[in-house]
Amino acid sequence: MKEAAAGLGHLLVFAFLFCVGAFMVAPVITDVTMAALCPGQDQCSLAIYLTGLQQAITGLGALVVTPVVGNLSDRYGRKALLGLPATLSIVPLAILAFNQTRPYFYAYYVAKTLTAMVSEGAMMCLSLAYVADKVPEAQRAAAFGVFSGACTAGFVAGTIATRFLSVSSTFQVATLAAIAAVVYMRAFVQETDRGESLLRDEEASLLLFAPSSSAEELSPRLPPLRKASSLSETAALLTSSSTFTRAAVITFFHSLGEAGLQTALLYFLKAQFHYTKNQYANLLLIIGITGSFSQLTMMPLLAPKIGEQKLLVVALLGSCVHGFLYSIAWSFWVPYLAASCVILSILVGPCIRSIVSKKVGPSEQGMVQGCIAGISSTANVISPLVFTPLTAWFLSETAPFNFKGFSLACAGFATLVALTVSISMRPAEVQPDNK
Repeated sequence: MKEAAAGLGHLLVFAFLFCVGAFMVAPVITDVTMAALCPGQDQCSLAIYLTGLQQAITGLGALVVTPVVGNLSDRYGRKALLGLPATLSIVPLAILAFNQTRPYFYAYYVAKTLTAMVSEGAMMCLSLAYVADKVPEAQRAAAFGVFSGACTAGFVAGTIATRFLSVSSTFQVATLAAIAAVVYMRAFVQETDRGESLLRDEEASLLLFAPSSSAEELSPRLPPLRKASSLSETAALLTSSSTFTRAAVITFFHSLGEAGLQTALLYFLKAQFHYTKNQYANLLLIIGITGSFSQLTMMPLLAPKIGEQKLLVVALLGSCVHGFLYSIAWSFWVPYLAASCVILSILVGPCIRSIVSKKVGPSEQGMVQGCIAGISSTANVISPLVFTPLTAWFLSETAPFNFKGFSLACAGFATLVALTVSISMRPAEVQPDNK
């Protein structure tokens, strides 16, 4: 157990450094994009469409790549595959660290689009599979929350640093943080046994308490699917259990709404309240601090007591309020209030990951986490196609009616669908398949 805890601790440090580099540029990238494409303007349809196109292409690539990477990690190891997304994430940061003029921005745009296909979804998928390898089922929901909290803490640290750095220095420091994450991961993160030790302990415990039953009867997990192709595995997994079907629907609509917020929010705030780098940083700090507190304290405390299903419903309710409150913001301080709803909405991901993790064996964790990440990527493909034109239209002078936050309200309705599905999920469905 001590070795497992040490290995997980190193993974948390790696995730923290990775997220510092990845999210440090979030408060400044809107200003950099606007300055490169539409200098001196607060509204720029070209910037909105390019951002939406990047999200769609990235999501499409991640839809194909992430399940494959997760499946390969079941065979060849988590650490062996984890180095790929960590290394690729350095390239686009290094480009803007050198210069932020228009040619360099386009080079960054292409590099970011290509590398994000691998780096964004695969890093989370592989890390969560690593956690599942190290942590027994009873503590897994809390462990997923702690891992997400470490990522959010990296988000907070990066945002605080951005608040006091110039734009060029921000990209330089972010590049150094991404390099440090790769070096630390290579040096200290240890490879797992893909859950074989946990599986042996579980089987021994089951046989000890029920010696008259076979191990197969005591743990009727899904059958191994690793000889099939990745797409066939994904389809078989989604149709094998009502739990996976509902989890897939919830993941899709929640990701659709969240991606819609990401597409529209920063440009909405720029057009509506003339937000700049520092105001973006303040908003993201509220999101990061409340999210980190929630994942590191509320998730470990509430998940064992009320269960993942009830906590998921509460988290999705907070996510709906989050989106709708942004859409009707009537003053510059209202988005700060809406951001505080992240204390609930950020728990959606860990709850879903924990639910599906408990429904498969240890040797299938990479595949199932990759499958959920692939569904999220599907939503990230569709979302820009819907929300990008909506955002550009309602922020322009040709809007059919005066409601600049209309696209944000639509994102809230997408999350409302996920909430409705989660309410119909029975608590027994989210329990492990052990009798």
